[in-house]
Amino acid sequence: MSKIIRVTTVPMSLGGLLKGQLKFMSQYYTVIGISAQGGDRLDKVAKDEGIEVYPVEMTRKITPIKDLEAVYKLYKIFKKEKPTIVHSHTPKAGTLSMLAAKLAGVPHRLHTIAGLPLLEATGKKRLLLDTVEKLTYKCATMIYPNSMGLKDIIIENKYTIDKKLKVIGKGSSNGINTSVFDPSLYTEEDNFNLRKELQIDNSDSVIIYVGRLVKDKGINELISAFKKLSKEKSNCKLLLVGTYEKDLDPLLPDTENEINTNPNIVFAGWQIDVRPYFSISDILAFPSYREGFPNVVMQAGAMGLASIVTDINGCNEIVEDQLNGEIIPVKSADSLYQSMKKLVENDNLRNTMASNARESIINRYDNEYVWDELLKEYRSLIG
Repeated sequence: MSKIIRVTTVPMSLGGLLKGQLKFMSQYYTVIGISAQGGDRLDKVAKDEGIEVYPVEMTRKITPIKDLEAVYKLYKIFKKEKPTIVHSHTPKAGTLSMLAAKLAGVPHRLHTIAGLPLLEATGKKRLLLDTVEKLTYKCATMIYPNSMGLKDIIIENKYTIDKKLKVIGKGSSNGINTSVFDPSLYTEEDNFNLRKELQIDNSDSVIIYVGRLVKDKGINELISAFKKLSKEKSNCKLLLVGTYEKDLDPLLPDTENEINTNPNIVFAGWQIDVRPYFSISDILAFPSYREGFPNVVMQAGAMGLASIVTDINGCNEIVEDQLNGEIIPVKSADSLYQSMKKLVENDNLRNTMASNARESIINRYDNEYVWDELLKEYRSLIG
C-alpha cells in the first residue's frame, strides 16, 4: 500500500482543517500525520483519525534556526518512511516540508494553499515572504489553491507556472460535513437556553462572527460598523466567537474598548463546537481582508444563515450575491453597516437568503465530494 504523509504546522490544523479526511484516505493508503505536538492534541488526532503521527515543532513566525532544525527532522522522517506523496497545508509547514521532501527525493510533493497572509505585507517583509513562497512552489511538484480566485492571485504574482496549479473539485481543502452542520439538530429549547446564558433576548437579532479577532479578519471595520448600528437598533446583538492574537495581529485600542464596553456585543471566546452559536444567530458577518476558502462561511451556510462577506477569493465563490448573502467591498465599514442594517430590517430578504444557503453548500461542498475528488487526484499521481 502506497504511503502518504500529511503535514501541517500545528495539530489543530491536522485534526481540524482536515477532520475526517485522513481517516477516509486510510482506506486506500497508509497515512501518516506530522505537526507540532501541541500538548496532547497531536495524540488526539492520531486516535481520532486512526493514523500514525510524528511530532515536529514548527513555528508560525520567521525563526531561521528552528526552521532549519525542523527541515532536518522532516528530512529524516521522509528518508525513513519513504512516502510516495508528501502533502502539506499551512504556510510554514508547506515551506519546510516541501524543501525536506525534495531533499529526501519524495516523488510527489504536494502543497495546498488556503490563503496568502503575505498579501497584506509590504516593503522588505513582503520581499522576503515572496521569496519564501516561490521557494515552496519550486520545491513542490503540484500546488493546490483551494479556490479559483486564489489560483488567479498566484498566477498574477508569478509565484509559479499555470500547469503546476490545480483546484480540487469546486474548491475548499476539506469541504464540510453537512450532516453535522445541520440546524435541525438544535431544538427551540436548546437555542432558548444558550441565548439566556449569553443574555440575548429571544426578540434580539443576532449577527455572528466566528474566527480570530485580528485586524486581517476585518474586526476593526466590523466593530466600527456595529457601533453605529447598535445606536439605531437596540434589539441587535453582535456575537463574537474566537480569540485574540495580540502578538501577531493586534486590533486598534478603540476596537478592543468597544468590545469590552458595548452591552450589545457578546464575546463568547474560543469554542470547540461553534454550531450552537450559529444556531442562535441570524446573520454571519465575515469582513476578512484575505482568505483561501473559509470554513466559517461554509459552516454558516450549512447552518442556514445569510452571510455578509467581503469581495475576496473563496468568500465570493461560496456566497452568491443576493442569493445566499451579500458581497461587500474589503475594508469598508460603511458598506458593512449598510448590509447588516438591511438584513436586520428586511426579514423576507434575510429568510430567503437563509433558505438558499444550506442547499448551496450541500450541492457544492459536502466533504465526501471533496474527499472523492482528492482521492481521484492521488490515484492519477500514484497510478
